[in-house]
Amino acid sequence: MQQAHDYLAEAAELANVLYHLPDTMFDRTTLFKSWTINDVIGHLYMFDVAALKTLQSSEEFKSFYSHIAKRLDKGMTLLESQYSFLGELSGRKLFEVWQKTSREVGLAYSKANPKKRLQWVGPDMSAISSITARQMETWAHGQEVFDVLGIVRPVHDRIQNICHLGVATFGWSFQNRGIPIPEHTPYVCLTAPSGKLWEWNAPNSPHSITGTALAFAEVVTQVRNIEDTNLIVYGAVANQWMAIAQCFAGIPENPPSKGTRVRSSSS
Repeated sequence: MQQAHDYLAEAAELANVLYHLPDTMFDRTTLFKSWTINDVIGHLYMFDVAALKTLQSSEEFKSFYSHIAKRLDKGMTLLESQYSFLGELSGRKLFEVWQKTSREVGLAYSKANPKKRLQWVGPDMSAISSITARQMETWAHGQEVFDVLGIVRPVHDRIQNICHLGVATFGWSFQNRGIPIPEHTPYVCLTAPSGKLWEWNAPNSPHSITGTALAFAEVVTQVRNIEDTNLIVYGAVANQWMAIAQCFAGIPENPPSKGTRVRSSSS
């Protein structure tokens, strides 16, 4: 699957900016819910392990995730639920085990049947959707790291996978909040980093979203507030969607407020 190689490239790009960081820098707080870089990498590592487990079997995944679910049931946050899993892992050691695991994930999924059904936190999904979700989460949480380090991240056409996931979760964004799914699906036309045009849904839809692929990916992953992007949104349904867009599983999350998720002016 090309998506597996795109995931590997995403993880490698994040790893490159972390490779020479001293241990003390991993305690640096990001603008995402005050998570530290340690928290971000720990989160990616835990769910990369989950992705390997579910590829092995549904039983392996259930056994692994049950420990997380128990902590969530006790009122812990998703972040708090990973502490006992990580144990003493932090800093350089955590980075190294995450980097090794991410390579294992990419390799395993590159050999998998794209249509294989896999169990997950929410509804089950295909292997191709699973590895796309891993790329999306690595890209989205990776932005927190690039931002806090003051680094401008390069943009690549592999972001198309994340945009596609954003479009595919149109219904989920409403359903997850108990809102009826609108009858009309907005037309989405995005300019790729390479300059190509990517389109989804019917061009004659009365609702539309246009702009750069980067901006759309930022909004559906809740990396940026839509008012901090160049997206042009037309129609009530499109505006309603962009206000609650969420291409990831879990409870409904609200996007960041305008101007609150920005790149640091210094590293």
